Amino acid sequence: MKALFIKYKPVIKFIFIFLVVYVTLSVIYKLYLQYAEGSRFYPDYITNLVAKQTSALLNVLGYEVKVLPHTNELSMKVIVNGVYLARVIEGCNAVSVIILFMSFIAAFFAKLKNTLRYMFFGSVLIYIVNVLRIVVLTMGLYHYPQYGDVLHGVVFPAIIYGMVFLLWILWVNRFSKLKKKDA
Repeated sequence: MKALFIKYKPVIKFIFIFLVVYVTLSVIYKLYLQYAEGSRFYPDYITNLVAKQTSALLNVLGYEVKVLPHTNELSMKVIVNGVYLARVIEGCNAVSVIILFMSFIAAFFAKLKNTLRYMFFGSVLIYIVNVLRIVVLTMGLYHYPQYGDVLHGVVFPAIIYGMVFLLWILWVNRFSKLKKKDA
């Protein structure tokens, strides 16, 4: 048993760090969501911000957009040129994806400063791409409503998770201690 533990120590260490960071950040996020229920931002600050930034970008692109709180669920309605097209829910704000991203980066940590810097800039990039993803998805739903299920269920998740995967590959191959040990 001890030989197996020694042999698979890097894998066990990766899984342990990943799970500790993931669970910790997820609990913090869950507490944030519980606290946000009574705040002035509906449904929570981050989801509200994503919806408003989506609206602002769509307005810049020439669409008349209103974002309103949904009366029946915790979401923001996106109304484009008078047509209710989409809703921005908590799952659309990319926080869960950022938590997943950060957990992986922490599990393949490098120098603390580099790791934290990569987590920060990667998270900002994920957030920006997520807002752009919602903008393009909303435009797609407006112009091609018949493809809504494919756009929402396949194309746009592939974009956000594909980008996270590429950020992970870049991290492992360029910055993590794993790369330095192999060199």
